[in-house]
Amino acid sequence: MLTDAELLRYSRQILLQHVDIAGQLRLKASRALIVGLGGLGSPVALYLAAAGVGELHLADFDTVDATNLQRQIIHDSHSVGKSKVDSAMKRLSAINPDVKLTAHRSALDADSLAAAVDAVDLVLDCSDNFGTREAVNAACVAAQKPLVSGAAIRLEGQLSVFDSRRADSPCYHCLYGHGSEDELTCSEAGVIGPLVGMVGSLQALEALKLLAGFGEPMVGRLLLIDALTSRFRELRVKRDPACSVCGGTAHD
Repeated sequence: MLTDAELLRYSRQILLQHVDIAGQLRLKASRALIVGLGGLGSPVALYLAAAGVGELHLADFDTVDATNLQRQIIHDSHSVGKSKVDSAMKRLSAINPDVKLTAHRSALDADSLAAAVDAVDLVLDCSDNFGTREAVNAACVAAQKPLVSGAAIRLEGQLSVFDSRRADSPCYHCLYGHGSEDELTCSEAGVIGPLVGMVGSLQALEALKLLAGFGEPMVGRLLLIDALTSRFRELRVKRDPACSVCGGTAHD
């Protein structure tokens, strides 16, 4: 049940017929893993905690650097040099002390990543490198857990949802294959702050829709954001039957 304090705190989203009490209770009972607490993970964690998701599992092995503060809004100047997980936990606890927080401060290997994914209902990939995205995708496919994937670099952003519980859903590998050896990170190519905030906010929205059970998630669709011209494009993405990651996955 929701307490009187929770009914007050979440009243504005409970007023939405798509959420209501039932949806809020589903959020309270939900567990989400956020991989990466940088530019994307910051708004994701802030909005999911504020919305009342019951458990947030936070994964990041990095520390806060002064160059992060231009876009990673969950951290502040006092957090420089500290663990990003610890910095985020302090901020999230101040926003909503009722949310249970679980820390993953070390880099996740295959076994620990599989265990972390298995412990939650949904995963949000907020990392900034292809290797991590591929590993997270493979773990989500193996565990049949939905994955909300976002990316942003320079002035371009992308967003999609991969849900291996659905027979029609592609996985990350269906879309990107083995990636590119020329892939750059934000530290090498740069990125504008509000863009990662926009993509991360959309990731949080997709997660809330999946966890609370409303709306139409972006499964089979890829949103492309051009921040330079403020234009949005949507592409349809199909599952690859020959995909080496999800091609042989059995669906209910």
